[in-house]
Amino acid sequence: MPESDFDLTWYHGSQQKLTELRVGSSITQIRDLAKAFSHRPSLVSRSCPDEFLSDKCRVKHDGVTPGILYTVSEGIGPEDIYPHPHPANADGWEWLTRRELKLKFIEETIVSDHERLTDDDIAEIRRKQRERGEETFSEKSD
Repeated sequence: MPESDFDLTWYHGSQQKLTELRVGSSITQIRDLAKAFSHRPSLVSRSCPDEFLSDKCRVKHDGVTPGILYTVSEGIGPEDIYPHPHPANADGWEWLTRRELKLKFIEETIVSDHERLTDDDIAEIRRKQRERGEETFSEKSD
């Protein structure tokens, strides 16, 4: 699992108006991933061709709910978070909080067409998951 650069921005996507994040909440340093989470997806596909936290990461999902994107507005250190334990998180793209964290509102989000997984995308992801004997909400593209 990669080391995090704690000086980079941390994001949280939600459907609720918040000022503070509860213990055990999910955060990420990938803005488009947090935005995708704000839409309550049941399936997420991410592709990061260069660096893991690159702004070239492409995130697609099947969520439809309008949401809200936040940044964590206070410093975070290694003692404040831990990697989400689900198997799809082997690359360390999602972290859980050990303490409450203050949030700053960034924007309300709506799903755009370029973010949306097509029916064909979903069928291909499910086919690959069945071949690997996996069932998860996240798929890392090759």
